[in-house]
Amino acid sequence: MTSHPSDSRPVLPDGREVPYMTGDERAMLESWLDFHRSTLELKCRGLDDVQVRLASAEPSSLTLLGLVQHLAEVERNWFQRVFAGLDVPPVHEDETGYALHPDRGLDEALTIWHREIARGREICAGRSLDDTGRLVDGPVAGMEVSLRWVLIHLIEEYARHNGHADILRERIDGVTGT
Repeated sequence: MTSHPSDSRPVLPDGREVPYMTGDERAMLESWLDFHRSTLELKCRGLDDVQVRLASAEPSSLTLLGLVQHLAEVERNWFQRVFAGLDVPPVHEDETGYALHPDRGLDEALTIWHREIARGREICAGRSLDDTGRLVDGPVAGMEVSLRWVLIHLIEEYARHNGHADILRERIDGVTGT
């Protein structure tokens, strides 16, 4: 993470660090992304492998375990494939990550997700927010995107999925909150 004049940030009662609210743009973007990563992990805290496999409501098959797996795919795609231009395979059997494997539980999924986060951090270390990569597929394949854009997109992606995680967690055991 980029250094910040005030490296000591307040910590919420649930253990998440409050994102920077002033200062360096890079530090602010990275702290917001880390906050949303921590929020996803918080939504899974205290649940067992059966609970993280529970879908929110029919017809959706979305689960907390599927979200963790999906976001491991997202981390790999945006930092390794798009930004670094690496030709790496999907993390999981289905390229979205949502499909559940009967032998993969939450601990393994979190370990894989943490590994993808760490690899993304390695790739971005020392790179400028203005450095670019290229979209690898979709209707605008080949378009250039900056690291700044990738970080903003991942903040948005995590925020959206954390909203899903809120609903899933409430459905599982009634726990609500940010």
